[in-house]
Amino acid sequence: MPWCDPCDKYLTPNSLSDEGGCPTCDTKADVQDMAAAVQPVAKAPWHFWVMVVALVLYLGWRLIAGGIWIVDQI
Repeated sequence: MPWCDPCDKYLTPNSLSDEGGCPTCDTKADVQDMAAAVQPVAKAPWHFWVMVVALVLYLGWRLIAGGIWIVDQI
C-alpha cells in the first residue's frame, strides 16, 4: 500500500494522481508498493462452492419439511 511521508497517510491506487503521486502534496509513491496493491483477488476454491450448494439444498429441504409439518398440524 503506497504511503505518503509528508501527509503521514496511506494511499489507495485509485486516489493517486495520474503521475502516481499523492493528491494532496504530489509526492511520488513507491512503484513497488503500487504493484503489490493492484494484485488480482483470488477466487474461491471449488470445494467452497460444493459446500454452498449442499447448504442450499439442505436448507431448502428443511424449509419444505417444515412446511409439510405445519400443514399436518392444521
